Amino acid sequence: MALVSAKEMLTKAKAGKYAVGQFNINNLEWTKAILLTAQELNSPVILGVSEGAGKYMCGYKTVVGMVNGMLEELKITVPVALHLDHGSYDGALACIAAGFSSVMFDGSHYPIAENLEKTKELVGICDSKGISIEAEVGSIGGEEDGVVGAGECADPGECKQIADLGVTMLAAGIGNIHGKYPDNWAGLSFETLDAIQQKTGDMPLVLHGGTGIPEDMIKKAISLGVAKINVNTECQWAFQEATRKYIEEGKDKAGKGFDPRKLLAPGTEAIKATVKTKMELFGSVGKA
Repeated sequence: MALVSAKEMLTKAKAGKYAVGQFNINNLEWTKAILLTAQELNSPVILGVSEGAGKYMCGYKTVVGMVNGMLEELKITVPVALHLDHGSYDGALACIAAGFSSVMFDGSHYPIAENLEKTKELVGICDSKGISIEAEVGSIGGEEDGVVGAGECADPGECKQIADLGVTMLAAGIGNIHGKYPDNWAGLSFETLDAIQQKTGDMPLVLHGGTGIPEDMIKKAISLGVAKINVNTECQWAFQEATRKYIEEGKDKAGKGFDPRKLLAPGTEAIKATVKTKMELFGSVGKA
């Protein structure tokens, strides 16, 4: 199956009160693990690519080629969107040209007028090509490829301004952060989320920083209009822990345990297990 826009899968998710997971990819193992798990669970899925990860994987065209090749070779039939995560204006244009089926323009660090102007232009380009587009209001806390946010809450009125431009989905800061949540984290602001949904109607909302948010908060966020949840750090932790265990047990020294295909296998399986758990929590299993 060819790559698809995220629009249909997220519209269905919002109406059905579940969420589609965006799982960031960092290499071949990451991509393969996520696609196989989505196929096994009959779940739609979004593959996220940060600008840093895109550079690491030798550019956006390389990523598109790898993903398209896997869709064919692995006989993937569930809907898959390839999405730029926290993209700059130039990054979004580059991904559109390379063949991504979805992009995020993160203009949250600009004054709202400039965010609106740049988002509007990209909406027009994406619409003409059938590509979905995500915009952001109010920066997400933590660090994502050098962009640091404190986890502030978005202004619902500004969210409506961005939503009215015709974006496919909207990421709004509601106290969520990227990476590990600190011990003194105050939790998600459901009051803000509810106010944003009331202003934006049927617009699918996006929750960034899905790693470490308690399950009950995830479920409540979905009930209040979140239809896309981003997960990255949790897969990285799982991969690291499984790989560390393999080496600490000396398995890399036994036979041909040093072969990358064997060395990286436990980490890959750990990613699969993490993705499965998240898809079950988000409610997307069987929704392809």
